[in-house]
Amino acid sequence: MSISLSSIQAPIAEPMKAFEGKFRQFMKTKVMLLDTIMNYIVQRKGKQMRPMFVFLTAGCVGEITEKTYRGAALIELLHTATLVHDDVVDESDYRRGFFSINAVWKNKIAVLVGDYLLSKGLLLSVDHKDFDLLTSVSTAVREMAEGELLQIEKARKLDITEDVYFDIIRKKTATLIAACCAVGVQSTDADPKYVDMAHQFGEKVGIAFQIKDDLFDYGDAEIGKPLGIDIKEKKMTLPLIYALQNTTRSLRKQMIKTIKNDSDNPVKVKEVIAFVKSTGGIAYATQRMQEFAQEAREILSQFPDSAYRTSLGNLLNYTIERNK
Repeated sequence: MSISLSSIQAPIAEPMKAFEGKFRQFMKTKVMLLDTIMNYIVQRKGKQMRPMFVFLTAGCVGEITEKTYRGAALIELLHTATLVHDDVVDESDYRRGFFSINAVWKNKIAVLVGDYLLSKGLLLSVDHKDFDLLTSVSTAVREMAEGELLQIEKARKLDITEDVYFDIIRKKTATLIAACCAVGVQSTDADPKYVDMAHQFGEKVGIAFQIKDDLFDYGDAEIGKPLGIDIKEKKMTLPLIYALQNTTRSLRKQMIKTIKNDSDNPVKVKEVIAFVKSTGGIAYATQRMQEFAQEAREILSQFPDSAYRTSLGNLLNYTIERNK
């Protein structure tokens, strides 16, 4: 990896440190069980890329304010709520290498915790009249739900076209990063034109990020998710969609049959991976990822030059060069 997250964070090191304390305060509750779970959630934080997008975008166009901290907290609260609910739906016992909330405290408590986080985020915005932030983030959460449902609907038939795939990942993944960037600008006194630009930048980054994630399924990583997990879950990702569209009719039918009926068989999964590689699916997906990254760079170049803008560019590079 050519650049580290700590060096990307350099211009916002102090706000990020202050955010940790403020976020803990936002999570405080008088119910002991809830407080225990909130502490558990705070301690398991990942790379914190979402708050980084918020603070770097705010710094690009103006001053980081209390509203910026609230915007970052709102994103984290609503996103964490969706993850807690996702783990219940997926019956997942782990999240980022830790036990999930539902694994430790069971489903009923996990669902209530998700509801609590949602309401906490909504009230944080309403109490401070941050309605512009609330609109951006609530729109993102709605689109994430739509994207998940669209993917579930299409997975049953395995009939996803490239257009539908991009619609799904724009909603499922890119919309949240777009909201982070829009919220960063909205939390400052910057020219409103930057809100839309930041949103577009975040969307392009998010799409590139998801394509990179999809490539991990084919061994495009030193460390990553287990090989072929998307195929086992019958998720139609860009490398596979391209390969199926660019092969003979008989081979396409054979591969779809394998995915439908034999995706639990490791030997058959390896056959699908080999088929995708030999048909140019990996190369095509990589090329599309680079195209979206380049479009994001072009949007970013329209922002004022600063250390924040440089770090945003480096964060974009990090998302497509990472190996997990």
